[in-house]
Amino acid sequence: MHDYEKIDVGSDLIEENDKEALKVNQVLKDHDIRSFDLVGAIGSGKTSIVEEYACKLNGVGAVVGDVSGEDDYQRLREIGIPVVNLNTGRECHLDAHLVRHALSDLPLDEIEYLFFENVGNLVCPTDFKLGADHRIVVVSVTEGDDVVNKHPMILKTSELLIINKVDIADAVDADVDRMVRDAERINSDLDVIRVSMKQKTGLDKLDKVIIQ
Repeated sequence: MHDYEKIDVGSDLIEENDKEALKVNQVLKDHDIRSFDLVGAIGSGKTSIVEEYACKLNGVGAVVGDVSGEDDYQRLREIGIPVVNLNTGRECHLDAHLVRHALSDLPLDEIEYLFFENVGNLVCPTDFKLGADHRIVVVSVTEGDDVVNKHPMILKTSELLIINKVDIADAVDADVDRMVRDAERINSDLDVIRVSMKQKTGLDKLDKVIIQ
């Protein structure tokens, strides 16, 4: 029998990521940039939110994370904002190391609001801070009204939940009130906003969060 030293690789990775996240946040503060980590499944509406505020505000930039492809990156590039595409390969989340290097490809002196559009996943990003000022979870009623209840950990690390596509809740038989109740039970400090990015409803409440 050999005695082997136990190494918690997961804890080491998260600890190193936390250090990188602090560096990211300091760079953003040095440039007086307000930043948001948008977390949500594919199709929840993260890119639509960035598009909305890119049209409303001056000085919006983005870092887009996907396992593969440039679809969301191209959407944002076409509206003329500075954006960096990060393909993570097999990784199902962005990390602070990737984000810190992406910042060098952005004109930080021209940016006032920076969105990190995380990889489409509600599990993997949970423990990996990016250095953003705020983490926002985006879910859609099309994911089912049990989606909030099934992903408690991401809600516990976030400040705001956006429930999107509420205009079609009846069509997909989703109980939005249930989603709100689940969110409040999981994290009583969580703000919850119901929106339809397509119909442009509920955005006045979101404006108060994004624009300060």
